[in-house]
Parts: sequence; C-alpha cells; structure tokens
Amino acid sequence: MSANGVFRALSDPTRREILALLRNGDLTAGNLAERFPLARSTLSEHCAVLKDAGLVVTERQGTVIVYSLNVSALEEALGALMALMRVGEEPPASAGKD
Repeated sequence: MSANGVFRALSDPTRREILALLRNGDLTAGNLAERFPLARSTLSEHCAVLKDAGLVVTERQGTVIVYSLNVSALEEALGALMALMRVGEEPPASAGKD
C-alpha cells in the first residue's frame, strides 16, 4: 500500500462514502449494494480500489464477503503527507533576512 494509492482511492466521493459507512461497522457486499444506486459491478470496482489501497480488508464468510475499515492505512498515508509537508517543523529561515 502506498500513500499515493490511498489518496487516489479517497479522490472519489462514492469510495469516501463507503468508508464512512464502514466506520460504523463491518458490512457485507450486499449491505453496501443496498445503499448505493450503482450497478453491483461498479460498486465492486470501488471496493477493489479501496482494498488495493489497503483501506478496507475483506473476509469471506461462506458465500458472503464482509468488508471492514482499515484505519491504519489512512493513518500511514496522513503521516506520509504530514512528513512531506513538514507539519510540526519550524520553517527554514529566509536566506536574505537580516
């Protein structure tokens, strides 16, 4: 999983909504399908992107796939972004200041 993959996954509002639903608890693929006016194949693609980014994990329970939120992937991506932006560090002194 990379920070780029996480942010790419988060760029879509439907995927963000899926994550918001999973924040309240695990859901089956069928439960998710009931909440979105999308073809199941489209929803499956969204879930695959989230899984590839590490934002969700799946568990097969018989014939059912259960999706769970993986908060640690989001935390890692945010940490990488904060490090890139040097959040919490003092800005360098301007070179030309007296």
